[in-house]
Amino acid sequence: MTSTLSRPTTPESRALGPDLARGFMLLFIALANSHYFLRGSSVLGGYPRDGSGADAAVIWLISTFVDGRAFPMFGLLFGYGAAQIVRRNEALGPRSVRHLLWRRGAVLVTVGFLHAVLLYAGDILSAYGVLLLVGAWLVRWKDSRLLVTAFLFFLLTALPSGAFSTISTDPPDVSMLPPNVGTMIAERAQVSSFIALLGPVGFVCPFAVGLWAGRRRILEQPELHRTFLLVTASVGIGAAVLGAQPISLVLAGAETPPDQQSLEFLAALHSATGVLGGFGYASLLSLAAVRPQFPERPRPVVDAIAAVGQRSMTCYLAQSVVWTVAFTPFLLDLSGTLSATATAGLAITTWLLTVVLADRMRRAGRRGPFEVLIRAVTYHQSPNRSLHRQSDGLSPDRDRVMITEADR
Repeated sequence: MTSTLSRPTTPESRALGPDLARGFMLLFIALANSHYFLRGSSVLGGYPRDGSGADAAVIWLISTFVDGRAFPMFGLLFGYGAAQIVRRNEALGPRSVRHLLWRRGAVLVTVGFLHAVLLYAGDILSAYGVLLLVGAWLVRWKDSRLLVTAFLFFLLTALPSGAFSTISTDPPDVSMLPPNVGTMIAERAQVSSFIALLGPVGFVCPFAVGLWAGRRRILEQPELHRTFLLVTASVGIGAAVLGAQPISLVLAGAETPPDQQSLEFLAALHSATGVLGGFGYASLLSLAAVRPQFPERPRPVVDAIAAVGQRSMTCYLAQSVVWTVAFTPFLLDLSGTLSATATAGLAITTWLLTVVLADRMRRAGRRGPFEVLIRAVTYHQSPNRSLHRQSDGLSPDRDRVMITEADR
């Protein structure tokens, strides 16, 4: 008996758009995550309220273009990748594909839990793993059902609430800045479980839209969907920038915070338009991947950022190593020392280092270690067999290989 399995995609056959979007997205993830470690005499939305004028400008920029905009793009790309996996392995049948997605979800939950306990309490890998365990059923839904579900969850997560992080006055809690290893493990285990169970609710909308877009290969073939992507980028990013202003100006200190009810409404507006912004960013970066002229001309910066996208899990976890060393109280303990501006500089520097690292791995023909791990578990490959392959399992595969049932 024979069956058809995907062979890992070569660098030459990968679609540039999704990789470029993932790679650039990790810059936003770094900026969005790092400022929540900061302490101050008073805090709002994860930013100290006693900063300088430069800090106010940085806070306005991040809260306008990054906060609440990066993670929806992450969710969209995650759903898009799931659609690619389904398409690539369609010959295996629905049941085998569902099991494949469940294995991938299980490894995300496991790695995410360890990541949360050992490095970063705000880990989202576990939440995505749980989402994929459930989403393995969604991949067979009709387009109309997917889009209706996305819209309903969009409305649900846009309801005014005091739970939005953009209006929180709480300083970093003990799970973010643990005083010792014992407290770190105990507190983060609880927080990680909470995020893993409730976090997926906020990502159903972009995940479902990503599934819909992945079926049409919109980000992989931007030249065929140029008008749609241009409209999505313009409307999405425009809405995100405008919708962010009421909260961004308050966080930057340019406006006095309104009453709590108004603040909750503005936070909901910031969050809802952020989802649209995530879609817009993904569209814009896919358009940037088009080579309208001189396709043979090298683009080293684009290729280096795309290399980060091909190793997104490894680079995401590498960021957390920096946050752990920089902010943990029993290590460097810089959370009360660094300003918003300095922390943004640290985030950008960290991302640039991952770009250099990923590009060197690309040139050496090596994938990231965590991409090797997730492929080994998902596809039942040995790590040694997949070590030098250049795919993270989230990109289109145009090559097929026949294997025997015994080999599988």
